[in-house]
Amino acid sequence: SPLGKAFRGIRDQDYGKWDDPSDAAADAELARLQDAANRMRASFDPAQLPAQQALSYRLFEQLAARRASLHPYRDYGYIFDQMNGAQSRMPAFLISTHRVANLAEAEARRTEARINANAAARLQEGGYASETAAAAAAAALQAAEAMVEAAATELARTAIVAPFAGLLETDTAETGSLLTTGGLCATLIELDPIRLVGYVPEAEVDRIALGAEASAELATGTRVAGRVSFLSRAADPATRTFRVEVAIPPAGGTIRDGQTAEITVSSPGGMAHLLPASALTLDDDGRLGVRLIDAAGRAAFAPVELLRDTVDGVWLGGLPEQAEVILVGQEFVTDGVAVRAVRAAGAAGATGTATGTGAAP
Repeated sequence: SPLGKAFRGIRDQDYGKWDDPSDAAADAELARLQDAANRMRASFDPAQLPAQQALSYRLFEQLAARRASLHPYRDYGYIFDQMNGAQSRMPAFLISTHRVANLAEAEARRTEARINANAAARLQEGGYASETAAAAAAAALQAAEAMVEAAATELARTAIVAPFAGLLETDTAETGSLLTTGGLCATLIELDPIRLVGYVPEAEVDRIALGAEASAELATGTRVAGRVSFLSRAADPATRTFRVEVAIPPAGGTIRDGQTAEITVSSPGGMAHLLPASALTLDDDGRLGVRLIDAAGRAAFAPVELLRDTVDGVWLGGLPEQAEVILVGQEFVTDGVAVRAVRAAGAAGATGTATGTGAAP
């Protein structure tokens, strides 16, 4: 039968045909089955057959007998049921087994199914066809229409469209190349907008907020600015750091993917002083700090918090708003020792960056 050939993968002149659902076809099929069973009985003696062939003999004989006993009641079942109704059997066959090769073939199958459905409906109205046959033809038409839509969708997929506008980095596939599902055909890079990605330690993560202003200096010296667009809620299992992303406005593709950048994120401000790293010292307890000159002109140790280390110096917190710091010779004085300060050229007043030299009298 045409359906039997389709199940076996045979594509010939019967590939576009349905099995005949009429009562006459069912009677002819039963007659052929009974004729084959009669010829088998006339040609073979099951007692003389090997065990395996004797088993096949008995199974076919029982099949023929069962088909003959059920044939008068073939229209007594439900026209539609969950697994075997025409509404599910026909579409499942077309989708899984009888796949169309192109859109033109699908449209031809739909035309044929529409003609068959109209003919079956007229025959059923005149009492010349069963309700089952008419329902099967209607289901086949619906399945054919679904196949046309599926073929049109598959045809549209032959045009490769990128999900975003970007730059073509690599062209893996060439015209005529055979691509498997999910295979790589090209690499596209979206540079506008671009995200800067960095990681912050857990001790600093609470100081960063979404939407905070951020800037970055690339390895080339270019500076860009943006805002924090993502802050991870989960730490990296290996480094225990948190991912931060900074969205940069369109830069015309001047930033390349994978460039190194130093990111600075703005956080709630506080008072800090920029001093040379050489001004730092340790007290007897190992605390980091600097030595100041108090109002009485004596040396005094002041602990500090190292906020940031830059090429221009270190940013320190914990000092008064105005302080006179000993930059040279701080290791030669102790707390309470009177000092004579010599201000560096250009220094004015006692400020956070006041400089001087001090020595024990």
